[in-house]
Amino acid sequence: MRNILCVLVLLVAFACGEQEKVVEVAVTNPTALNRTNEVTEISGDVLAGFDGASFVILNEEGKQVPYQVTYDNKLIFPVTVTAKGTATYQIKAGTPDEFKPMVYGRHYPERVDDIAWENDRIAFRTYGPALQATGERAFGYDVWIKRVEDLVVEDRYAKELNPDTQAQIAELRKTDPQAARDLYNSVSYHVDHGNGLDNYSVGPTLGGGTAALWYNDDIVYPYCYKTYEILDNGPLRFTARLVYNPLTIGDNTNVVETRVISLDAYSQLNKFVISYSNLDAPQTVVTGLVMHAPSEEFEANAAKGYIAYAEPVETVNGQTYVGAVFPNKVEKADAVYFSKEEAADRGAEGHVLAFSNYQPDSEYVYYAGGGWNKWGFASSFSWFKYIQEYAQKVREPLQVTIQ
Repeated sequence: MRNILCVLVLLVAFACGEQEKVVEVAVTNPTALNRTNEVTEISGDVLAGFDGASFVILNEEGKQVPYQVTYDNKLIFPVTVTAKGTATYQIKAGTPDEFKPMVYGRHYPERVDDIAWENDRIAFRTYGPALQATGERAFGYDVWIKRVEDLVVEDRYAKELNPDTQAQIAELRKTDPQAARDLYNSVSYHVDHGNGLDNYSVGPTLGGGTAALWYNDDIVYPYCYKTYEILDNGPLRFTARLVYNPLTIGDNTNVVETRVISLDAYSQLNKFVISYSNLDAPQTVVTGLVMHAPSEEFEANAAKGYIAYAEPVETVNGQTYVGAVFPNKVEKADAVYFSKEEAADRGAEGHVLAFSNYQPDSEYVYYAGGGWNKWGFASSFSWFKYIQEYAQKVREPLQVTIQ
């Protein structure tokens, strides 16, 4: 009887051990900055021991945090770690809470093949083959400013592109142009209806942080993606892969650019991973922020790996900010102005550019995005500080240990 009891105790202990499987993740902050809601990733292989069972991630207070398993088998979740501190998170079997999605994006064939995406802070779009077919030149990323955490891009497009409303506007233009303008303004995403707007001008420039090859002392502008694939769509990360039309760079023909764009919750900046096929020698690659007016409100620091720019202040809509940061070496960074003729053609003064070396068959990684003085950033000073600290964070990433 005693032996039977011992066996039962061992079986219960074994079963409990299986039920109570816990993976501990220690996250250490090497910087003197507090790291709040920073989305961190670990290999999805840590989930193998759960055999497909549902699981939760708990912070040190025992509260669940949202998570996502990405297309490339990464388990991502937000962490908060004090300056020079360590925080421990637990992964264990359980039923996860329902968390509100914080990112979303899609292809908009109804708007000449735009791909637009957003998180709880900011939104972006890039342009596709249908727009290129019209002859309109739009090379860079567009920045859509927000002042709510809600996902708003889908609604903005729906109102702007509603066919019934568009038909009413067209009819009113024939008889009452002012009424037509009023109706258009009531639905346009170029007007702030309380959640932000699109007031950023891209045109034939690099817009809000697009990368491009630099050849013969000039930018080789990428002209709209050719194909796309949505790889992740929330709740914490949006990811898309874009492939561009072939370019000729010197003696290199059929140079094809591939971009993997990802936007995480809580961040003002996207991560971009760029690669070029069919290059036989190192090239210079630039990342640019268009300058719409002569301004001293920019910063460019190659040593610390960032560039930033404050748009001209608008009377109604305030001031938009853009910036980019670089985890790897930047050769130089500065404002580069157009000639008078090119400025007139492109509707801008030039770019703040960061120059880097690109090795064939490698990946060029950087982060870029924007902000607004009506939500989160009181001034260009606070935006520049955000960019400076972001650059420090990507160069001194959180250190993750799985226990």
